[in-house]
Amino acid sequence: MSYRGMICAAALCSAAVCAWAETPAERGEYLVRGPMGCGNCHTPQGPEGPDMALELAGGQVVVDEPAMRAVSPNITPAGAVGGWTDAELAKAIREGLRPDGSLIGPPMPFSLYRGLSDSDLAAVVAFLRTLPPIEHATEKSVYRIPLPPAWGPPVGQVADVPRGPTAEYGAYLAGPVAHCLECHTPMGPEGPMYETATGQGGFEFPGPWGVSVAANLTSSEDGLANYSDAEVAAMITQGVKPDGTRMLPPMPYGYLARMTPDDLAAVIAYLRTLPPLPDRPKG
Repeated sequence: MSYRGMICAAALCSAAVCAWAETPAERGEYLVRGPMGCGNCHTPQGPEGPDMALELAGGQVVVDEPAMRAVSPNITPAGAVGGWTDAELAKAIREGLRPDGSLIGPPMPFSLYRGLSDSDLAAVVAFLRTLPPIEHATEKSVYRIPLPPAWGPPVGQVADVPRGPTAEYGAYLAGPVAHCLECHTPMGPEGPMYETATGQGGFEFPGPWGVSVAANLTSSEDGLANYSDAEVAAMITQGVKPDGTRMLPPMPYGYLARMTPDDLAAVIAYLRTLPPLPDRPKG
């Protein structure tokens, strides 16, 4: 190898090292403000979109239906979480258990958050601790359905999934991180039907926009089979179909637009592996 070649190779290696040499808080910021889209629920929404003066200060009515009125809590240090230890906050995020033993209810995606890796969970906690404390009164959620004593047994150690534009890492991003599969999988009596209908879509979301229906993400003709990777990427990050049609909330397009190119490629690679399923019949 020439001297010039060695210098170029060294520069590339150095850049790669720097790209991964992020602090936990930096990784947490990327996750929270990027693919996890925490502000989609925890930042109040105004007529023009999220009120960033109240970023993550809660108060957004996420679900209002006969079964529950779920209101997002303040997760800045001015909220209740400010008095919790890092371990208590991590347990609340991943298992839905508050320090007093009470259970956090839906729609927090605990079935998927249980798969967050230890390092990513710690990164999210580290970033939340850096937020400015925002005093913002929020109402309590009301559940008119019984909640279970827990969302599952205590979670042990969860290892990292190697990062890269792979289907394996995409499964981690689309599952535990961005919880795409919770909204895009039909609901059965015991929750999302992951074993038989992962990614089949059909879940309805009423809101000020009317009613949006979660799309079929499988590799069927009803799903993504006829879309190119670039078209799928535009739908995920911009909310625009190939024909120019604008897609509806509550898909967090603005947050997903902050994904790195490799992370976006990983999600698409994973979606291509989903077994083909037809759209679910309506009604």
